Amino acid sequence: MTYNTLITAGTLFQNIDQPNWVIIDCRFSLADTEAGGKAFLKGHIPNAFYAHLDKDLSSRVIPGKTGRHPLPDIDVLADKFSMWGIDSSSQVVVYDDKGGAIASRLWWLLNWLGHENVAVLDGGWQFWEKEKLPVSNQVSKSSRKKFIPKKQAHFTVSRREMGIQTEKTPPVIIDSRAHERYLGRIEPIDPIAGHIPGAINLPFMENLDAEGKFLSKKALQSRFLSIKAGNNPPVFYCGSGVTACHNILAFKYAGYGQAILYPGSWSEWITAF
Repeated sequence: MTYNTLITAGTLFQNIDQPNWVIIDCRFSLADTEAGGKAFLKGHIPNAFYAHLDKDLSSRVIPGKTGRHPLPDIDVLADKFSMWGIDSSSQVVVYDDKGGAIASRLWWLLNWLGHENVAVLDGGWQFWEKEKLPVSNQVSKSSRKKFIPKKQAHFTVSRREMGIQTEKTPPVIIDSRAHERYLGRIEPIDPIAGHIPGAINLPFMENLDAEGKFLSKKALQSRFLSIKAGNNPPVFYCGSGVTACHNILAFKYAGYGQAILYPGSWSEWITAF
């Protein structure tokens, strides 16, 4: 059996020593960008590797041109996946300690390069600890394999495409940030507040219940029902193209198919102003 959206801690534990399973820890904090790596060294799920949002899951920021987390170079990213031992036969499991907010970025990147057998650990690191499952502080040894990227060009939309008005029915655009940021009442990160004209707001954190686990499929179907109508898949964005992936994951888990990501998101959009 393969997993391509979410996976439970119990299922991961049952398969933790499977030779073709690859586990990746994505813990990260914008307030302290090295905190996730330090936490990983103190303790992580056995056999896991560590992925740094800035260093591994993003490319270099170009001031005045890119957003805060540009997509990685495909060849560089494919080499990283190969180093972690990922190939076409691998079942990948990714996790973090923020309800999947960072792990969903890696989930999306793998899907973007054609690897569908990747799942986010539901409940993340906190639930793994809560269940008193094994923890390791040993750095995992990689067994390099060959990851062959197969870019899915239809997964993304560019800033230029976002700005073009056509005679066709435009896609629904969803801002995945907190409501106060969408409204422009607060902006703790980017120099300009507000949202892309015409966008509606579905904060990604509302995909989760009080315990930090994803809502049921039925609940997520109700949450996204209003945006799944029509022929054009919805376009999700956030501040820098990271947490929007959480909404894309939830949308897919709900059974509504593949949505589109605007990778540059708000932090790229405002570079023209």
